[in-house]
Amino acid sequence: MNAFIKYLQDFFREIPRRDFFLITVFAAALISLNYGLKIERQIRTASDWYLSLALFYLLYLFVLATAYLIHYPKMEDQGSKDRKKFLLILLLSPLFFAFKMISWNLGQVTEMIWPGIRSQYLALVLHWPLRLVMLLVVLQLLWDQQVHPHSIFGISLHRFRPKPYLLLLLVMTPVIAIASVRPDFLLVYPKLQSISLIHPAEKPLWPWKLLYEISYGVDFITIELFFRGLLVLGMLNLVGIQAILPMAAFYCTVHFGKPVGECVSSYFGGIVLGVIAYRTRTITGGLMVHLGIAWMMELGGWLGHLYINSR
Repeated sequence: MNAFIKYLQDFFREIPRRDFFLITVFAAALISLNYGLKIERQIRTASDWYLSLALFYLLYLFVLATAYLIHYPKMEDQGSKDRKKFLLILLLSPLFFAFKMISWNLGQVTEMIWPGIRSQYLALVLHWPLRLVMLLVVLQLLWDQQVHPHSIFGISLHRFRPKPYLLLLLVMTPVIAIASVRPDFLLVYPKLQSISLIHPAEKPLWPWKLLYEISYGVDFITIELFFRGLLVLGMLNLVGIQAILPMAAFYCTVHFGKPVGECVSSYFGGIVLGVIAYRTRTITGGLMVHLGIAWMMELGGWLGHLYINSR
């Protein structure tokens, strides 16, 4: 834990205070606009999928590009090759996440594989792994092999020590417990609620739930590979430590559909996980924390509903 505190202290010493202030104010303004004007909801419910795709892409590109423009005077000079790769990641990464955010109509495909009402369940548990496969293709094209000799896309167990990350999860436990009785939290969690109406007669139900939770966890592998892998470690040799705040601002915007407290905390959580990935050259610890928090929120949502219903 002391190492993590030192990482953060070093980060705030190295990053220009002006940049941190401006990007944080920018993220706060985006959050305020989103929850006031329901921007994310309007984009998601646009009349056509390609309109949603274009609007999500423009939103994410605007956020990432603006954060880098704030950093620009402080960024080191890049060679022409580095500039091309930087621009490629800048332009392609919002496009990937825009594709991730729109609804994929897998129902017709799953209906052919598993006809009937179970096809809806199959569509649910397939869409997260399919997004991971899509990201792995992108990473294969863009990943810098020199980031860490022992890692695959930033995932490495080389010298990995789980204790500090377990302590971080312990710190988060009371925060999640408090959130778990809030109405806005319980409207979203547990995500497992989405299968309750699909298989009311399946016995036993726990294998269906377990597979759903595993598939849900796969989404956080995608998130960590994308934000801390590609947008921090993948930018390491291009912009160095300047990659962290733009990543955190982008990370915040993909939480626009979540409870406002979760969205605000995602910005600062993104900074913490970004700093840890930057210093350790691996996303393994961040992945452990993110998965742990995700499944704790699932548990918290389930217990919260039990508590509310018992009153």
